[in-house]
Amino acid sequence: MALFRVLVVWAVGTATMVVLAAILPDFRLQSADGDSATRIAITAAAGAGAFGLLSALVWPVLVRALLLVPAFVLGLLVFFLNASLLLIALDLVPVGNGRVGLKTAVVVAAVMSAASSATSTALTVHDDGAYRRRLARLADRRRRREDAEAADAAGDAARPLPPGTVFLQLDGVGHDVLRDALRERPGTGGRPRPPLMEHVAEWAATTHRLTPWRTDWSSQTGASQLGILHGSNEDVPAFRWYEKESGEVMISNRPTSAAELQRRAAARSGHGGLLTDDGASRGNLFTGGADQLALVLSIAARRGRNNRSRSGYFAYFCDPANAARTAASFVAELFREIGQSLAARARRRRPRVGRGGLYPFIRAFATVVERDVVVAAVIGDILSGRTAVYADLVAYDEVAHHSGPRSRDTHQVLRRLDRSLALIAKVIDHAPRDYRLVLLSDHGQSPGATFADRYGLTLQDLVRAGCGLPVPRRARRTRSGAEARVAVRAALRRPEAAEAPERETRPGPSRDPVVLGSGNLGLVSFPDLPGRASREEIERHHPALLRTLAEHPGIGFLLVRSAEHGPVVLGRDGAEHRLDTGEGAERSPLDAFGPGAVEAVRRTAGFPHAADIMVNSACDPTTGAVHAFEEQIGSHGGLGGEQGRPFLLWPRELTPPTADGAELVGAEGVHAVLRRWLDEAAALRPRTGPPLDEKLAAGRVP
Repeated sequence: MALFRVLVVWAVGTATMVVLAAILPDFRLQSADGDSATRIAITAAAGAGAFGLLSALVWPVLVRALLLVPAFVLGLLVFFLNASLLLIALDLVPVGNGRVGLKTAVVVAAVMSAASSATSTALTVHDDGAYRRRLARLADRRRRREDAEAADAAGDAARPLPPGTVFLQLDGVGHDVLRDALRERPGTGGRPRPPLMEHVAEWAATTHRLTPWRTDWSSQTGASQLGILHGSNEDVPAFRWYEKESGEVMISNRPTSAAELQRRAAARSGHGGLLTDDGASRGNLFTGGADQLALVLSIAARRGRNNRSRSGYFAYFCDPANAARTAASFVAELFREIGQSLAARARRRRPRVGRGGLYPFIRAFATVVERDVVVAAVIGDILSGRTAVYADLVAYDEVAHHSGPRSRDTHQVLRRLDRSLALIAKVIDHAPRDYRLVLLSDHGQSPGATFADRYGLTLQDLVRAGCGLPVPRRARRTRSGAEARVAVRAALRRPEAAEAPERETRPGPSRDPVVLGSGNLGLVSFPDLPGRASREEIERHHPALLRTLAEHPGIGFLLVRSAEHGPVVLGRDGAEHRLDTGEGAERSPLDAFGPGAVEAVRRTAGFPHAADIMVNSACDPTTGAVHAFEEQIGSHGGLGGEQGRPFLLWPRELTPPTADGAELVGAEGVHAVLRRWLDEAAALRPRTGPPLDEKLAAGRVP
């Protein structure tokens, strides 16, 4: 059977080469005077065989030699290296007169790789023997990676493994968005259309339960994922914040900041993280204590061969066919984004933000390249029998920022995510151990026009006006802090480049306030006032500022610290809620932000690095719309709307997240639930049966 597959793939490669030679003007398999059909066929067969042999033997060596090349560059370099192998293959052919130009060789090599890969996949998809052999190789690799202590433990090798757990984070997908994506939709002729996420809908109806949870005030990936993976997100007041003692801005998706946040969280929690026991972290901001890492931002600042954050790219792109498939999807996504952007502009949809420049490439990277690499890494972990896997899929979050949380654009992303999840679930059916598949999100998203678009000025302009400082005529806008943008820079090995505008990392004159935006949460700090500036100090230096902010229709509330009364929430019409004493709670500005808002704000008020003034935008009580202080029409980071209501989709065989159906609150609470589930899995008695090797030999692995 193996020989048959090789011959079929060779024949397809030969036929592909003949067809391309007939179509492309710079590619020929015959001399200028012409050759017989037989000689052309022999030349094509020899060329295809030599190209396939070189790809199998030389390609892995080339990838290993290029470990220090930026991963994103490697994805492009793949095509030129592949073309070089084709040129060499044609030169090695002892018969015929095959010739091809370098530019054409790139196309020919890519098409041949894709055709060969598709043929091989079609031939092996129903071949249980081939799949069992691959599974045996992967299981053997995992056994070789076991540490010496585990390998020496008596009887461990023969004992069945307890269930493993795969945590898949659908970044930015709120509970209500997922719930709607699992419902049938109205169709024509009275017949309903299937749900957007058919496979997940089937799980929710049969094997899983859907539960919402409530985020902290800082409803963004940095705070949520740090709490989920490391058990503590203490002193993470926002996505970005100014630390007076160092004069630097901490940015959650900056590699050096992520590494420092991870160090602080580990020190506070007293343990390495959720994934310390044979875990894998894929596509996350933080490691979670895992030893197996790929595309993890907190280690992306490391240089040299010890940087494992980009290992997932190399593992994926070492197969030229993967590069060809992903490149085709990447280009298709580019055109899809350009078309959707033009359609939104032509239909004059509001709200709308700019989607030009590099954004189409960033979106394609998040929705295609990063998705493919992360899914491939997770599949490898499952087939290797890893105990715990946590992976982040950021596609929805990136698109929702620019298209809106419930747009047609995001519906397409949800459908593709559903297919990726179904693929992972199918692989779980063939894993060397049982697995529990848990889906969750780190936050939701709330719609709404940006603050600058709605009111014609930025938060920084408003703050400067309240301080009596000059305000530029043209409103400046805060760049989006989406995870995909920094993932692209990390892949390019430029993790620290232009993380934020210059004014965010190096404040100007000492009297100029530092104003930062994190979704619809704003932070104002005064570098010239040491420590956490009190309300009294702020009013003494800038008498009109607090009232200017609190009375603005786009501002929901402010948090300041009073030297006399402690943390105080200020709102419109003189509303004032003193959190320590409860005075003013009867007309608290926090009432409009739902249950739990008081507790969330009180917790953040105690953070050492909370800003001098914390500003939350207003929220429409009917639509849940907020006004981001960044260029996002789907935002998260503060209170208001669906951004603070993510989800947890868990197998029914697990114990409930909370007792008596109580609300699950905070990322640290989610960490406790996930850790409990891992402990319960480790304590389970595995199903008895023959060891994996015996099942493989007997052909009983489907």
